[in-house]
Amino acid sequence: MKRKRTITTMMLTCLIAGVAGAGPALKAGEESESVSKLLADAKTQSYQVTVDAGILESYTRQPHLNWVSHASEIDRMKNDINTVAKTVGKLNDARTQAAPWQATAIDRIIPMMKEIADNTTNAIEFLNKNQAKPLITGDYKDYIEANADVSTELSDMIAHFVDYGNHKNRYQELRRTLELPAK
Repeated sequence: MKRKRTITTMMLTCLIAGVAGAGPALKAGEESESVSKLLADAKTQSYQVTVDAGILESYTRQPHLNWVSHASEIDRMKNDINTVAKTVGKLNDARTQAAPWQATAIDRIIPMMKEIADNTTNAIEFLNKNQAKPLITGDYKDYIEANADVSTELSDMIAHFVDYGNHKNRYQELRRTLELPAK
């Protein structure tokens, strides 16, 4: 069964190229609600990629599974990665509206997404060429394990940025409620 190569890598490469010229246009202390919403979406979506990567990693410890099982799960992961990539594209497009901390989040998300996309593409290509070989050792296993690690780091990092934004907003609400002066 021949499988198509993902376009995720190309999408993310275009995103990275577009990052350099964009800069935050908000006043200090302001943040974009739309960027915060996109970050929250990326948090949920990246968690799903982490789940997919964990399942695939568990497959590398089960020698009785054939390449079809791997192909099915890696296809699901590819689709979930593409979903996150679309959200990251929207984040990058909204970069000029982002607060500095939001722009930092975008800057840190993109290279991790590219690494996940590259590893997934490499795993798909390996699987296409080596359907008769065991998938519990070698390069394939390395790609899958790397994705499990990086996707967990990405998901955790996005969650921390979302938490930061939520706590920052709560702090500002309390400051206004208590009628405290700004710094």
